[in-house]
Amino acid sequence: MLSGIMITAGSAVGAGMFSLPTISSGMWFGWSIVCMLLSWFCMYHISLMILEVNLNFEEGESFDTLVKNTLGKYWNVINGLLLVFILYILDYAYISGGGSIVNHMLMSTFGFAPPQIVAGSIFALFLAFVVWMSTKAVSRVITILAVGMLITFLMAVVEFTPIVDLSGLLNSGNSENQTHYFYYIFAALPFYLTSFGFYTNVPSLIKYYGKKPELIGRSMLIASTFCIAIYILWLIVTMGSLQRESFLSVVAEGGNIGVLLNAINHAVTNVWLVKFLTMFANMAVISSFLGVSLGLFDFIADKFKFNDKPLGRFKTALVAFVPPSIGGLFFPDGFMYAIGFAGLALAVTALIIPPLMLRVSRKKYASSGYRVWGGDALIYFMILMGLFYIGCYILAMLEILPVYGK
Repeated sequence: MLSGIMITAGSAVGAGMFSLPTISSGMWFGWSIVCMLLSWFCMYHISLMILEVNLNFEEGESFDTLVKNTLGKYWNVINGLLLVFILYILDYAYISGGGSIVNHMLMSTFGFAPPQIVAGSIFALFLAFVVWMSTKAVSRVITILAVGMLITFLMAVVEFTPIVDLSGLLNSGNSENQTHYFYYIFAALPFYLTSFGFYTNVPSLIKYYGKKPELIGRSMLIASTFCIAIYILWLIVTMGSLQRESFLSVVAEGGNIGVLLNAINHAVTNVWLVKFLTMFANMAVISSFLGVSLGLFDFIADKFKFNDKPLGRFKTALVAFVPPSIGGLFFPDGFMYAIGFAGLALAVTALIIPPLMLRVSRKKYASSGYRVWGGDALIYFMILMGLFYIGCYILAMLEILPVYGK
């Protein structure tokens, strides 16, 4: 079960978590936990819905086949475009974040750094090679990275503990009305959705394990619970060391990973803390890139019917990695914008289309023996949540909802 846990956790815990403190700075810690648990509940159950649907198809068949055979070709076109957009935009975000971290690390260590374009390109090329090799190679690399992430993150937490200001974290000395903080929840919600975006790996897990829903379901539950623990610790150490007003400068500079690390570097004097966070950030971005890229890789292979031989995988790799790499070359600082747009598209592909697929699948196919709890009530709840998340993002983009620092 370890490989499934690592693939799932690796797809979620990573570069996306670096957007959480910045986007949550308006509503602060308490409301951030509410947003996190709501998004986790939605994305975990959406993954189970996709698992139930996917069991009616052959191993290796991904979203293109699933949507086309349940909802028809028009929904399949919509889902395909949005899903590819999400996976491409996330890969682009991780290339952008990876370049930013590499530059920050080299600058702080040696006093110089290559252009972020160069750093991002090298980062993408090396990791694309790992995905091209095999799903097993991705699983093993992510497993190693996950262990490294856990060690460096815990070491950073230990170094952070004496610095964390609990009164600032809990706003016990702040006279500002907590109701005012509440208004910043809605603009932040789509970002939390992307932090649990492991649902695209369900077809890959079935391809890897076979039709073992209980095993896959347990893997995703353990992995997503691990994600919650990591995210809460991350919010504690960042919000406990940086004042709320300190995030205004991070937002003003675009909110990229290197900018946040630089703000922490200026706020604390612990050299080891900064080193542990930098190592964790590098492994987190690599892990996220591999996890998301695996989902994109299998989707493209299914869509274009590329075979699993080296030449077929090379064709798949070209289609999967060239577009986000080009984006990283021309727009190297779009990390926060990319995460936000991914959240908007996720609300459609994750919270609306899978419940609709499940509803049709239960009528069209005989029961596979595995069934998600909740019946039609859970299906309609997820669709309503999808519409709610979409509304939040659009209203924030139109500046109708308040966004901290803007």
